[in-house]
Amino acid sequence: MSEKPLHELGALALVEGYRGRDFSPLEVARSLLEHVTRWEPHLHALYAFEPEAVLEQARASEARWLRGEPITNAQGLTLDGVPVTLKENIATRGTPVPLGSAATELVPAAEDAPPAARLREVGALLLAKTTMPDYGMLSSGLSSFHALTRNPWALDRNPGGSSAGAAAAAAAGYGPLHLGTDIGGSVRLPAAWCGLFTLKPSLGRIPIKPPYAGRVAGPMTRSVEDAAVMMAALARPDWRDTTSLPAQDIDWLALEDGLDLRGLRIGLMLDAGWGLPVDAETRAAVQAAARLFEQAGARVEPMPGFSTRAMIDGLDRFWRMRSWLDISALPAERRAKVLPYIRDWVSTGANLGAAELFHGYSQMAALREAAVAACQPFDYVLSPTAPITAFPAGWASPINDPQRPFEHIAFTLPYNMSEQPAASINCGYTAKDGLPIGLQLIGQRFDDLGVLRLARAFEQLRGPQRDWPLPPEEDTDEGAGESLVIRRGNPMANRGRSGYR
Repeated sequence: MSEKPLHELGALALVEGYRGRDFSPLEVARSLLEHVTRWEPHLHALYAFEPEAVLEQARASEARWLRGEPITNAQGLTLDGVPVTLKENIATRGTPVPLGSAATELVPAAEDAPPAARLREVGALLLAKTTMPDYGMLSSGLSSFHALTRNPWALDRNPGGSSAGAAAAAAAGYGPLHLGTDIGGSVRLPAAWCGLFTLKPSLGRIPIKPPYAGRVAGPMTRSVEDAAVMMAALARPDWRDTTSLPAQDIDWLALEDGLDLRGLRIGLMLDAGWGLPVDAETRAAVQAAARLFEQAGARVEPMPGFSTRAMIDGLDRFWRMRSWLDISALPAERRAKVLPYIRDWVSTGANLGAAELFHGYSQMAALREAAVAACQPFDYVLSPTAPITAFPAGWASPINDPQRPFEHIAFTLPYNMSEQPAASINCGYTAKDGLPIGLQLIGQRFDDLGVLRLARAFEQLRGPQRDWPLPPEEDTDEGAGESLVIRRGNPMANRGRSGYR
């Protein structure tokens, strides 16, 4: 049996343990709930968390395993009793979907969205939903509905977003499998800031509801293998997503030690063309990762930035108008509950004309064409995931300015528009605070498995990582505002303020 606590085991190790009767889903659930109980008052990563319902699911799973009848899908995959979380905008039948906003009327969802349905079909144990900012419109854990979600590596830092709770839960060890959504970086940015692996798949690879240009669901995990396991369950067509790709016979678990890197042509982009400049430690960590690929036989070549300020300004105008139409349609008393940062950002949409709106919309196609053309000479592309590391916990964005909301997504946004798969994997830590740094890996459209295998190769090359953060020690004097300490297996500790709401 593994020396790890049961809740820290990967998905396949859990299934193997259940099958061999080394431990049961109920034992795993109890271990996990005890761990979550210690972490959650500090992180606020979860929504619709009901421990008794978790134990009920675990007992039912345990009984199925004892009968030798785990829930298995048509392809022979079972994750019966394996804990999973879902971002709260992924509907689960019977649970309201607040979309991170206090302005939302809480009505129970009528059905499971496609990702939730696929995970039920393999018997996954739903621990909880996870938090997000209002309407998923921020790369932040700040929300008008949920308590502020914090980064497990440093409680005074933000986990990023909009898949904020999913990232915090994964980094804190709330089980192996977590699912977020991404329309401009919303799984990759928080993964980078929380030291995780994530895959933003090709558009339509994981069906989602509602579909929208550039919008995907993506696994957020501690390992490439666990993400591949989720892809095996989730990458199935669903008619409810009009962008859903046809069925393909992809062996998602064929990772081995990753791709043979010898002779691969890899582009290295360190300047996106606009947005925040890449800080020195992030640049150095990405360059060090590129050297590992070179040493393994890949040809790494500089790749210039290809997106422009005009592209992002156009998209900004389009999204302001789209969001303004949605928010302005709310009754006044509900509109007032939307996070003020978002109201300030979208309010200028009221002044945009038809020509500006059309031009903004057209920048999706312009950015798509530029991304595809820039990546065409290469097998894969490397870049920073984010230009900076995790920012202050209470901020709505890395610069906290509603009139400049997208300065941090210059490296991630293009691949939503181009529909290419793009992953983020940890490639280093800051010297002072030990904060994670993300490396983005981009592939050609539909080469999702290739990106996973490239990430697996890097996972082998980068070597051992720092220990994951542990729950804070008890505050010795809550009223005096003593700092909470994040414990790890090494002497380093990060600190955050007590008294979190």
